[in-house]
Amino acid sequence: MKHLLKVLLLAALLIGGYLYYTYHKKNIEFSAATYYLHIPQGAGIDKVAGILEKDGVLLDKNTFLKQAYRKKFEPRNGRFELQNGMSNPALLKHLMTGKQAPLRVIIHHKRLMEEVAAHLASFIEPDSAALMQTFTDVSFLKQLGYTPDNIMAAFIPNTYEVFWNTSPEELCKRMVSESKRFWTETRLAKAKKMDLTPTEVIILASIVAKETNQDAEKDRIAGVYYNRLKTPGWKLQADPTVVYAMRAWGIKRLLQKHTKTKSPYNTYMYEGLPPGPIAIPSIVTIDKTLDAEDHDYMYFCAKADQSGYHAFARTYEAHLINARRYHKARRMRGE
Repeated sequence: MKHLLKVLLLAALLIGGYLYYTYHKKNIEFSAATYYLHIPQGAGIDKVAGILEKDGVLLDKNTFLKQAYRKKFEPRNGRFELQNGMSNPALLKHLMTGKQAPLRVIIHHKRLMEEVAAHLASFIEPDSAALMQTFTDVSFLKQLGYTPDNIMAAFIPNTYEVFWNTSPEELCKRMVSESKRFWTETRLAKAKKMDLTPTEVIILASIVAKETNQDAEKDRIAGVYYNRLKTPGWKLQADPTVVYAMRAWGIKRLLQKHTKTKSPYNTYMYEGLPPGPIAIPSIVTIDKTLDAEDHDYMYFCAKADQSGYHAFARTYEAHLINARRYHKARRMRGE
């Protein structure tokens, strides 16, 4: 009898040990430095197991599923960083109660909100269509103080930490919040002195950004446009706004016929600023616009030396001289 009890006890220990080893052994293994599990909205247990199996990091799918069902595991939507060598219990605990792993989203120069949406969709779960639906939702944007035309003004170029499953609405609110943080008292005071709202400054800066790549002259160009803006009867007549209206990004030379393009963005046809930014300007450009140079220049054109800089003029006659020099140089280069 004693011998039988010993045998049964040993068998129980062996079975228990085997079961413990089976369910607590390493079940996650990967060769990369890090591995992130992305669990889509509405994914079930089998979907999660399938993702892990497809990515080649799950060693034993059956034991994972058995424990997941036993613990009544309900997947959470999100992005989770897994540790190499995780056991099933550790993995399930992390997925049920662990923190999501944020990611860094880079906001930089874009011309259209469609491009912004496509760029963001490469980082987060919502696709570009869902993002565009939010970016064009008039009633939602109105609550944030924006319109579909000017929402781009809320996207200050920077690197932001967000969660992969951030909704389009949450992302929009986040950008508006970050924009308010960007607009410090100093910047707001400068905008007020110019009698412009922060959004109007961004719109003006976007035009300056498309006029020159030379940071050193951006404040001077901003000064020209500001002079036109505050002079009654003057139109901005900014070539980049016509290019934007036409969506003709590759155009090399703007002709008279192009300035007849019917669009509220065409500043040859309408006075004042266009209804929204024509690009996301850099922070340097925004600050240069806020520090627009105080001068009496009303015209500028590209210099003939191909330096990328511009020649400025106070009168139309002087501007024509600069323009002739520029076009003569182009003709001599066979352009």
